[in-house]
Amino acid sequence: MADKDLLIDRLYTVNTDEEIPASRKMLGKLIFWGATVLLLGTFLIQSLYVAGKISFGFANWQPALYAIVIWCLGLCVSQVIIRGEAGKKLLFVLPAFLFTVFMVIFPTLFGLYIAFTDWNLSAFEGQHFNGTDNLVQMWHDPYFWNALINMFYYSVAVIVEYAIAFGLALLLNAEIRARKFFRVAFLLPFMLSPVAVSWMIGKSLGEYRFGPLATLARELGWSQPAFFTNPIIARISIMMMDAWTYIPFMMIMLLAGLQAMPKEVQEAARVDGATPWQAFWKITFPLMLPVSITAIILRIIFKLKLADIVINVTSGGPGGATDTVTSFIYREYRERSNVGYGTMLAFVYLVIIILFITGLLKLASRWTIANSNE
Repeated sequence: MADKDLLIDRLYTVNTDEEIPASRKMLGKLIFWGATVLLLGTFLIQSLYVAGKISFGFANWQPALYAIVIWCLGLCVSQVIIRGEAGKKLLFVLPAFLFTVFMVIFPTLFGLYIAFTDWNLSAFEGQHFNGTDNLVQMWHDPYFWNALINMFYYSVAVIVEYAIAFGLALLLNAEIRARKFFRVAFLLPFMLSPVAVSWMIGKSLGEYRFGPLATLARELGWSQPAFFTNPIIARISIMMMDAWTYIPFMMIMLLAGLQAMPKEVQEAARVDGATPWQAFWKITFPLMLPVSITAIILRIIFKLKLADIVINVTSGGPGGATDTVTSFIYREYRERSNVGYGTMLAFVYLVIIILFITGLLKLASRWTIANSNE
């Protein structure tokens, strides 16, 4: 029995560095440094070969990819050999860490380097470093600032979408006939791709000559029902198409919050004689604040990425009235082949989004705490 307990203790005991033989540690270090030398040597040879400094090298960068895989495997194996049981536990973290480094951190740093270069794919000069020229160009670019102002209008529209989504959630939470059918029906727009929505509504239903919406507008007295030629109407039309797609997303989150709310609180309010409006404003709405804030912030994040509908329906027109920052960046890449400037715009917009969402979260947290104290 004592031997069995000793065996169990050894299974659950993590070996320290002193318990691992020095020869074993040396083997692990040799594996790691060997893989490191192979990786650095492969990159050095290929870089010199591409730059024309040496006459031998590889046909492409595929061997460098193999060297990265070998280095990752060597790192994992060496940690197990050197650290023992602690190294095995480290294996649960290393793959995710390496994936983050190679798929997130490295592309981000490489993109940051591109942002400070003049790299136009249609130019013969190729890529070269230009310092802060892209930042200066962005600062004096009226189209970028116009797209940023449009994003403010699109983001403010989230409040209207939230009010509609809350109303639908309250309706679907009530005891109405065919409630399950309506829940599925209201979710259908969210199941569609924004590209499909843009072609179905923007290009088909809203088509100027033969679209059903345009025909109906003529019957109602609108002589020239062009939904995407007037700047204000075009912006509102884009907002409505985007809202039709994503209101169900907010609705389902709010509906889940309503269903999780304690029924006893609402029943107590009715017993105390509260009107439906008082019960909503004093009880339902405050209790739904955490869910509401989450739904609004997630919706704003989706809104800040708005591009599909704009690109397919208006391409930012008329005169940039419907342009978003994302669609503007897309055109810099796609139509103007301006990789350096487009990457700089993307990084600046990323910083703006991070600062904006961080500030929004802090304000939402303070508002929630202030309302809970009341």
